[in-house]
Amino acid sequence: MERKYHTFLIKDIHLFKQKLLQWAAKYKIACFLDNHQYDSHYSAYECLAAAGCIKRFDLKEDLFSSLSSFVNNTNDWIFGHLNYDIKNHIENLYSNNIDNINFPDVFLFVPEIVLIIKQSTLTIGLMASNADVIFNEINQQQIREEHLQPVNVAPRISKEEYIQNIQHLKHPILRGECYEINYAQEFYAENAHISPVVLYRLLTRVSPNPFCSFYRLNNKYLLCASPERYIKKEGENILSQPIKGTAKRGVNDEEDRQIKQALLNSKKDRKENIIVVDLVRNDLSRICEKGSVHVEELCAVYTFPGVHQLISTVKGKLRADAGFGDIIKSTFPMGSMTGAPKKRVMQLIEEYEQTKRGIYSGTVGYITPAKDFDFNVVIRSIMYNDEKKYVSYQVGGAITFESDPESEYEECIVKAAAITQILSGKLEKNT
Repeated sequence: MERKYHTFLIKDIHLFKQKLLQWAAKYKIACFLDNHQYDSHYSAYECLAAAGCIKRFDLKEDLFSSLSSFVNNTNDWIFGHLNYDIKNHIENLYSNNIDNINFPDVFLFVPEIVLIIKQSTLTIGLMASNADVIFNEINQQQIREEHLQPVNVAPRISKEEYIQNIQHLKHPILRGECYEINYAQEFYAENAHISPVVLYRLLTRVSPNPFCSFYRLNNKYLLCASPERYIKKEGENILSQPIKGTAKRGVNDEEDRQIKQALLNSKKDRKENIIVVDLVRNDLSRICEKGSVHVEELCAVYTFPGVHQLISTVKGKLRADAGFGDIIKSTFPMGSMTGAPKKRVMQLIEEYEQTKRGIYSGTVGYITPAKDFDFNVVIRSIMYNDEKKYVSYQVGGAITFESDPESEYEECIVKAAAITQILSGKLEKNT
């Protein structure tokens, strides 16, 4: 059966997106992707939503060839995620750390209903339902001002343990085994009773970043306010935009300008970014035509509501024989979330981190019927298992030999600040 598309005009995009989110979240399988009107010539859509599932892809032994076949043989929209832990299918690795969220390593799905917002136009794509009925259902959603019950989160490790681990991680760097390691820590709460939609709304009000996603897979939820793109394909072109280098916003315009300039001039942050850029160039060269991979933008400062970030853009021309599985196998996990060289640092990550990363450091995104795609980096995110009543978020940073452990810990706290305050209820009154 072929998907039919129907278009509608939207008067208030912001309000309609809130209603669309609330409507989509009622489906057991749903994905809501929001650009938050971020001005970028790489953005194809303002918002995409997928509800229901008519076809799915789960983890298979021959993962990457199966991924390519699934995408090639599906002439429709595909949404879903890949966990960080599919690294174990790329390299001879394992993951034995605790995981209380339990997203499957891979899940892609063809939605029953796809909804596309571009400018002030909504397009609803569906197989059998009545588009007018769905449009009316969304418009009739009542946005209630629900309050979040405060959640008291705890760190999985102490500040002292974190600092000690950073000092230990400098030894393999000194020995020349690696030169940058992304090291993360978990904050969590048990017996947490939350409304995922309310929590996502609060998170994205504070951090309305261009790669936000509300993702539901039965009783598991990802509430993501990511500023980072993992990989995008448009026609024969492919690009990645790694982030390395973070600074908090200033309290006024002058301080903000000074912090921004300091980040741009920071030798440490530029070095971290350039290391990852080299890694991304190498990854893309495996699937791109020879000589086509180039750095379009190096260490540019991008400003978001909570932080300034150093972002680089690496592009290439995709080889005609490179399938979706080949692309993922060659570029995943993204270098900004591992360090370099990848295999050795992923072994160290497993050794020194206490929590399995799962969907954190993984990716959520979409594939169009034309086989173009766009996937984010899952950071600045809250994970929630409604069955276990377990809420979790992880934050990390790039460790080099020059890293100061105390400063690295403080950078983690800056990255986690919005989530920490939202869960504790301190930001709810001000958003």
